[in-house]
Amino acid sequence: MSKYQLKWGILATGGIAESFGRDLSVNPETRDRKDIEHVIVAAASSSSSDRAKKYLKAVNAPDSAKAYGSYKELVEDSNVDIIYVATPHSHHYQNTMQCLEAGKNVLCEKSLTVNAAQAEALIKKAKEKNLFLMEALWTRYFPLSIYAREMVTSGKLGTVERTFADLSFGSAPETSFEDSHRMVNPDLAGGALLDLGIYALTWVFQTLYTTQKNPQPPTVQSSMRKYEKTGVDQQTTMLLSFPRKEQGDAHGIATTGMRVASDPNGNMEAPAIRIQGSEGELMVFPPAFRPTRTKLVLKDGTVDQKEWPHPGPGPGSGFKNGFGGNFMPEGEGFGMFWEADECAYALKEGRKEGKYESLDESLVIMKVMDEVRKQHGFTLPEKIETTKYPVDL
Repeated sequence: MSKYQLKWGILATGGIAESFGRDLSVNPETRDRKDIEHVIVAAASSSSSDRAKKYLKAVNAPDSAKAYGSYKELVEDSNVDIIYVATPHSHHYQNTMQCLEAGKNVLCEKSLTVNAAQAEALIKKAKEKNLFLMEALWTRYFPLSIYAREMVTSGKLGTVERTFADLSFGSAPETSFEDSHRMVNPDLAGGALLDLGIYALTWVFQTLYTTQKNPQPPTVQSSMRKYEKTGVDQQTTMLLSFPRKEQGDAHGIATTGMRVASDPNGNMEAPAIRIQGSEGELMVFPPAFRPTRTKLVLKDGTVDQKEWPHPGPGPGSGFKNGFGGNFMPEGEGFGMFWEADECAYALKEGRKEGKYESLDESLVIMKVMDEVRKQHGFTLPEKIETTKYPVDL
């Protein structure tokens, strides 16, 4: 049986692009995907083609892969099927629009944009051009996440009434970051909400919204603490109320911050996510973006703990992947390949969006974050918030 080959172009060559690129090199057969394959055919750095060459070498791309010193060259490469946009989220709108205008399918890192108006414009453009567009919320495509959603839809938990979800790092910004760092720099759309809070919202949405037959957008209340030096949010808490006709509203509590940690000692001893129903709950252990352990506790006495290892080439392969200097054990994949697989299957089948997060849902989540920022007067520079294109950032 011939395999469907998806040819990737990588736009930007930073740390997250390296993690993604290394995962693309893992044979899909290691995760029982026998009918698709991925290949990086080009990468572009906005600074120089030399940097793109170093990237291609670091991710073990084929010798034939092209290295470009501009994004324009990449989007014009006819050999590229889809482009992975790996710039800071401040730049997602401009970079993704450039790809779509050039007729390229796009997998764009989270958060899709910095506001809902930008997301709407990208969705409209993708539909106009009949192109695939997906937000790279990799967590949604993990087998663990599929299992968690099945616990909700199967009725195993009874009627699910609320989800608590947190992604926080105990990194006091004044001691951990220069003001130019992407976590606190308004020019890079810094702050906890768009960078970390999107994962807490992902867990709330995928258990209380995605799982509904006719989901309705939630109402939003929030609290925010700002980082005085740069004005971005350093701690945000959201209470979302999801309307349901027959069962009554479900509550989602999503928290994020830089003052305390979801997992203070790194031993995953307390859950980061709790999905609670009338018959029991499912606990998901941190980190919220890459969990590998769950615990199901039911009223009937059931206690079921599961480990969810990420597949890869295996020990002795020399393969290592991770992010931010933290690498997984040798031979273990990071987990970004599952979202890449979804892109391959979508394009193979002729779909224009992801199976586990529609573009409409990405837009609803952007509207929630807009409302949270509005409630606290948290705005970003006009050049970052604008829907004008092109704008030089």
